[in-house]
Amino acid sequence: MTLIKSISGIRGTIGGSAGEGLSPLDVVKFTAAYGTWIKRHSSSAHYKIVVGRDARISGEMVDHLVTGTLIGIGMDVVNIGLASTPTTEVAVQKEKANGGLILTASHNPKQWNALKLLNEKGEFLNDKEGKEVLAIAEKEDFTFAEVDNLGKVTRRNDYNQIHINDVLNLKLVDVEAIKKANFKVAIDCVNSVGGLVLPELLERLGVKNVIKLNCEPTGHFAHNPEPLPEHLTEISDLIKREKADVGFVVDPDVDRLAMICENGDMFGEEYTLVSVADYILSKTPGNTVSNLSSTRALRDVTRSHGGVYNAAAVGEVNVVTKMKETNAVIGGEGNGGVIYPESHYGRDALVGIALFLSLLAKKGQKVSDLRKSFPEYYISKNKIQLTPEINVDSILAKMKEKYKNEEINDIDGVKIDFADRWVHLRKSNTEPIIRIYSEASNKAEADKLANAIIADIKAIAGI
Repeated sequence: MTLIKSISGIRGTIGGSAGEGLSPLDVVKFTAAYGTWIKRHSSSAHYKIVVGRDARISGEMVDHLVTGTLIGIGMDVVNIGLASTPTTEVAVQKEKANGGLILTASHNPKQWNALKLLNEKGEFLNDKEGKEVLAIAEKEDFTFAEVDNLGKVTRRNDYNQIHINDVLNLKLVDVEAIKKANFKVAIDCVNSVGGLVLPELLERLGVKNVIKLNCEPTGHFAHNPEPLPEHLTEISDLIKREKADVGFVVDPDVDRLAMICENGDMFGEEYTLVSVADYILSKTPGNTVSNLSSTRALRDVTRSHGGVYNAAAVGEVNVVTKMKETNAVIGGEGNGGVIYPESHYGRDALVGIALFLSLLAKKGQKVSDLRKSFPEYYISKNKIQLTPEINVDSILAKMKEKYKNEEINDIDGVKIDFADRWVHLRKSNTEPIIRIYSEASNKAEADKLANAIIADIKAIAGI
């Protein structure tokens, strides 16, 4: 059993003893801590929290616990039921709520669930705020409401439609162009809430021919729910067999978007943001942001449009903060996460799909040809296991010194930018591991760089 407490939320496996997994007692404790934090940071006379969840098997159980705890602490709940992460974020804004709780473990397997914590803007808590919630939970420093002050529940089932309406109303979403293109689209929604919202989105966009795979929201994921190439062979074969124009795959909470070309090849999660950003920048010149471990292709595309690219520390909240600082018109993460401020400051696969189809309709070319039009890079992901007594921070400092003549960014570990490649070193917060992300123009060169850096680390560590 596993329980992971972090600033972005509480994640764990269902079952087992309290404190060892995400047990009912833990759900109540961390929900009460979050509610207490909201009260301490709000001047409202009444408190309102939005609750939405993905289709996990444990979702209904966790939903009852969370909703009951918020009522018990004196807060009103707007429960929107089965809804994506971006839909819940949108609902917080529209309800003018004090915050929101998303019950999803994102791409984790079915035995996991989590409480994702939102502020009054429908955005994830930052480091300081998250730590305050964890401290309240640790001390169990919360008080429940007297009987006359209990909260109440309002249940709404229309927020999927509201979210879709918002996406269709975005200026750069061209419904007429998409309709005229007469696309044949395949989707894999991994048996979660994407199966409820993606078919309706595509229908509203004018896509008449949709091939559905794993669209029943049962929570029994048909394959590993992380949308990586090795998990997407079924839809790849389906696209080739059915001669679809494009395939879209989402994770269980629909904030990540992977795309597949008409020939069954992976478009590449890293290039979801790159392609959408290219379209946005062609219509709305401006700046972009992604995290340090995302592809350099976004920087290249941004500069080609006369904009400025900035890198943020890994984590959606860090990307959003940097986007606001730099007035970025588009940003996100290389895991298929598109953040478009015209909609809201959260990763949103619905927005990504609508903008990508608009781009594809206007380009009038095959998805594989569109992919070839972007700068070609390959990211290699590795890690090196160290012993507990080794000082990881010292190793990172020495690596920074060794490569001081290169462009260095140390806001999150150490990123070393060479002229034609880069490597990013990040330490784990839970074990003596350094994660090594390297990017070059092809796999061989990216792996070669990673191996050279691993050799450097081993020499410094004396292993």
